[in-house]
Amino acid sequence: MTVLSPQARHAALTALDGAEVDVLVIGGGVVGAGCALDAVTRGLSVGLLEARDFASGTSSRSSKLIHGGLRYLEMLDFGLVREALRERGLILSRLAPHLARPVRFLYPLQHRGWERLYAGAGVTLYDAMSWPGTLPHHRHLTRRGALRACPALRGDALVGALQYYDAQVDDARHTMFLARTAASYGAHVANRVRVVGLLREGERVTGVRAHDLEHDRTIEVRAQQVINATGVWTDDTQALAGSRGQFHVRASKGIHLVVPRDRIQSSTGLILRTATSVLFVIPWGRHWIVGTTDTDWALDKAHPAASSKDIDYLLTAVNRVLSTPLVRADVEGVYAGLRPLLSGESESTSKLSREHSVGSPVPGLVVVAGGKYTTYRVMAKDAVDACAFNLARAVPPSVTDRIPLAGAEGYPALWNRRGLIARGSGLHVARIEHLLGRYGSLIHELLTLIHDDPSLKEPLDGADDYLRAEVVYAAAAEGARHLEDVLTRRTRISIETFDRGTVAAPEAAALMGRVLGWTPEQRDREVEHYRLRVEAERASQEQQDDETADAARLGAPEVVPVRLT
Repeated sequence: MTVLSPQARHAALTALDGAEVDVLVIGGGVVGAGCALDAVTRGLSVGLLEARDFASGTSSRSSKLIHGGLRYLEMLDFGLVREALRERGLILSRLAPHLARPVRFLYPLQHRGWERLYAGAGVTLYDAMSWPGTLPHHRHLTRRGALRACPALRGDALVGALQYYDAQVDDARHTMFLARTAASYGAHVANRVRVVGLLREGERVTGVRAHDLEHDRTIEVRAQQVINATGVWTDDTQALAGSRGQFHVRASKGIHLVVPRDRIQSSTGLILRTATSVLFVIPWGRHWIVGTTDTDWALDKAHPAASSKDIDYLLTAVNRVLSTPLVRADVEGVYAGLRPLLSGESESTSKLSREHSVGSPVPGLVVVAGGKYTTYRVMAKDAVDACAFNLARAVPPSVTDRIPLAGAEGYPALWNRRGLIARGSGLHVARIEHLLGRYGSLIHELLTLIHDDPSLKEPLDGADDYLRAEVVYAAAAEGARHLEDVLTRRTRISIETFDRGTVAAPEAAALMGRVLGWTPEQRDREVEHYRLRVEAERASQEQQDDETADAARLGAPEVVPVRLT
């Protein structure tokens, strides 16, 4: 299996510089990585450039759900729900069974009679739209049955409940696996490369000029078609073409809290109604994710900040139904992300479109925007279809509905053999289950590292859910260039520990440095940058409004300065 190693990154940029590809994708989020995989598996030559890290924007900061979106049924958006449920089934059963897993949700009913009929009809339709599905159908629960499933609920907060299933995925790892799978089929993939200009022949876009931020050099890549898949940066990237777009993107901020699993006694997730949307309490390993908000955001797009007001809103909303309220001291982690919404007339971001659009504002440039995480593959297919239409030759149709991601092949058999793998490796079966859920059949590459250096089977200091081998592997095979890449995206240590990863940072930096050839000074600089990042995030979360929170978050410098030219 192709790795996203430092050497592979260098080879990709060497291959792209001065060359011409069929499709050059700007943006290494889930849609951009999906575009690269779709195009390369149609037999096209492909480049993928990401300015920061893979999934460093929206694609690592979602609710981590693969779902149809129950609330879109209420909006009568049947097409979006049906499409998303089909994609959910594909991800669970064929494309990424090692990364995605079912999750059970409880919807508390607060009114007798009509609400059970109304909500029950909606969930019945949800189940029907997913046919033939891979998940169990919903169940009706009495009040007593609901409290057995979720003892944390206040007795007076419900008269009964519905229980249904959706799915979840580690969004950042899934996006990285998309990029890695595209590379394994021949795409030239590189992160920390910022596109700073578009090459033109008359009005036609013919490629990009890009700056390699790691080595401070500029390259030019020619392309028959360029795809702008930059999410909330869509308008900024399109401005490089010097033309008005066919549609515009607005950013909606959603924040999430992470709390330890023992703070909410429940065997199931929760979905709760709020005044404007819904609130999820999502099981996440030894933690719960509580979210989300939905508010307009017009400040820094790279580092959206969660304010004290945002945090209080979520705590107040969830505490309405909990017998033991959550308090600020229970919060291990906080993260904020921006949804790229197609701009409409409504001032309320919760009413902006979650559907996607594809357009070609100038010849040679295709723009894809909007959508939701679950439907990334459909968005990518539509964008590459638009490119194929403009290429002067026949291009096969998309096959990504039949292309498993790296690590998916053989995963069910390995899961069944996890006990044998544990005995052979000397690791506890719980560790093997953890590794299978993050690497799938690539687990053997981790086990080889451990065989060659038995010290790597030890837990990481300050983050004992993860092994030292995982940090080494992230730098050697998963494209991690900096400490924050590992602590915030290849792992989730930054939101799963009360210290936000600062205790684990020195050892993680030392392990990464062995792979990336860091000097002691570089290693110390990485640790200090990460410490400043955490301090800035904590400071932003004490501010009362977006403006002051944004200012506080921007107090930490970028790990790699992002130059505009």
